[in-house]
Amino acid sequence: MSKEKTLEDLFHDTLKDIYYAERKILKTLPKMKRAAESEELKSAFEKHHDETEGQIERLVKVFELIGKAPRGKTCDAIEGIIAEGEEIIDEFKGTSALDAGLISSAQAVEHYEMTRYGTLKRWATELGYKEAADLLGQTLDEESKTDSALTKLAIASANARAKKAA
Repeated sequence: MSKEKTLEDLFHDTLKDIYYAERKILKTLPKMKRAAESEELKSAFEKHHDETEGQIERLVKVFELIGKAPRGKTCDAIEGIIAEGEEIIDEFKGTSALDAGLISSAQAVEHYEMTRYGTLKRWATELGYKEAADLLGQTLDEESKTDSALTKLAIASANARAKKAA
């Protein structure tokens, strides 16, 4: 007979999912930086790499706050999003559309993360984990700012360059 699952179980399971995702993203960002054509996009990927390290540290703290060891669980969603990004790198390398494609891939990652962190923050609040909710909220804010910065970069330069032939 299986044990009844609770919001606490779902919270922990989703925390393991995003922990895996963040660690996978941390490994992928240097590849995206190397592939980027513009210095502004390279810089954005470098900045997000540094932020991701801090986000992983926050997740470790959240695991500690709920009395669990920090462990990841394979996140099929992030695996798929990253695979799509790698396809863009392969298919658009050397073209004027590469940076626009990289931005779109990075925003797919950001949107996934914002969804996860928003849900986790809400659940942490409902479960009475105020400090965990605050930490998750900090990361949610960073992810939102990164998404906005990527949008501005796309509008300011990458999309216009993508319209032109190389």
